[in-house]
Amino acid sequence: MDFVTVVVPALAAVIGAVVVFAVWVATRKRIASNTVGRAEEQASRLKRESERDASTRAKEAKEQAHTLLQASERQAQTRSDELASIERQFAQKTQELTDHDREATLTDARLQEREQQVTELEQTLAADRERCEELTREQQQALQRVSGLSADEAKELVIKQIEQDARRDAANLVKRLETEARETAAEKAKQIITQAIQRTAPEHAIETTVSVVDLPSDDLKGRIIGREGRNIRALEQATGVELIVDDTPGAIILSSFDPFRRAIAKQAIELLVADGRIHPARIEEVVERVKSELDERATKEGEAAAFELGLFDMDPEIHRLMGRLKFRTSYGQNVLSHSIEVAYLAGIMAKELDLDAHTTIRGAFVHDIGKAIDRDLQGTHLTLGIDFLQQHGESKAVVDAMAAHHMDIDWPSLESMLVQAADAISAARPGARRDILESYVKRLEKLEGIADSFDGVSKAYALQAGREIRIMVESEKVSDEEAVWLSKDIAKRVEHELQYPGQIKVTVIRETRAVDYAR
Repeated sequence: MDFVTVVVPALAAVIGAVVVFAVWVATRKRIASNTVGRAEEQASRLKRESERDASTRAKEAKEQAHTLLQASERQAQTRSDELASIERQFAQKTQELTDHDREATLTDARLQEREQQVTELEQTLAADRERCEELTREQQQALQRVSGLSADEAKELVIKQIEQDARRDAANLVKRLETEARETAAEKAKQIITQAIQRTAPEHAIETTVSVVDLPSDDLKGRIIGREGRNIRALEQATGVELIVDDTPGAIILSSFDPFRRAIAKQAIELLVADGRIHPARIEEVVERVKSELDERATKEGEAAAFELGLFDMDPEIHRLMGRLKFRTSYGQNVLSHSIEVAYLAGIMAKELDLDAHTTIRGAFVHDIGKAIDRDLQGTHLTLGIDFLQQHGESKAVVDAMAAHHMDIDWPSLESMLVQAADAISAARPGARRDILESYVKRLEKLEGIADSFDGVSKAYALQAGREIRIMVESEKVSDEEAVWLSKDIAKRVEHELQYPGQIKVTVIRETRAVDYAR
């Protein structure tokens, strides 16, 4: 019983161990089998992938090798073409050098031949020169025997004859040059003046003696007039301008010969209307303020005009007076605009003639500065302007150029002549001044009518804006001497019957024509 009790558990333990071992071995075999299977499958997959990669790489290598081969072949072909081109160029250059060498050989041969000819010619000339010298000595000796004069005496006689001929030729040349100079000078002057006029295009500001002030409503007319007219009297007394309040709707008219006064009155009324307070005390206050503002504005206008002309160093008082000329007219022409135009014209002509353009422009710009003060002081605008410029540091050259613009004195310089010419051009051109604008056509018609009224005149033309009258006469009725007297008679009649600035040139042309026909 003890044996069974002992053996059976032991045997069970052994059998359990064997079973466990058998199970473990079976499990290990199964795991090993699975592992080997997976390894074989992975190896097979790797083998297939390797075969595919090898095939792909072999194909790519083959394509790359083919591409490189084609590129090498193209490069080799390009190099071959370049070498062929170089060979052709080399052959061409070789041929050219061969041709040049052949030409050089021919040229050298020709030069040697010409050198030989020149040598022979020099020898011949030397022999001829010796023969000529010998003949000259023989002729001189023969002349001395015949004339009884020595060589020095004959030389002096010849020199005198040559000198007389030279003097005569020189006199003829001088006379011809003087004639040409007179002709070309007139033509050159016309060219310069025409170019100067074309290069200046100022606006001609034509003003009248009235200004219009627009009102928001007609009710303001009564307030401007004021109780018993005290406001309108205050305005007229403060500004020196006549106010015309009539039936014109929405406007009143300011009348005065002085544009500066009209400008003050217009601006003052506009400020009073905008403010709404209109009474004598307020009127005087506003008018004084407007006067001060317009003085400042005039100074700025004069300064701007000077800067426009390149005049940067003028006295501020000159700027102020030149700005005042913006509110001054002469025959309806704005004097400041006229002064700027004259300065441009004179400056252009001075530059064309290589004169002092700065002095010319400066003198032309201030030539009418006296007109800004001639209503306040005694004297003409010329004398007042001269005194003012001298007091404010202008040079003598500028004052002289300004002083001669009305030809009251002899021209002290060429610059002064240009200032006078530019002033006349600006004043006389059609449309620049009101009296010329209105009477221009009538004056030209009357000018031609005066010329046509004389006996023997066939045609008459007014030219150069009425500055010249050109008259054609009938050669059968008027002789050359009578043509001279005719021009004088027409000029005298024009002086008596017409009014005009500057002068009018009267040209009488008489020509004789002989006409026949070849049949």
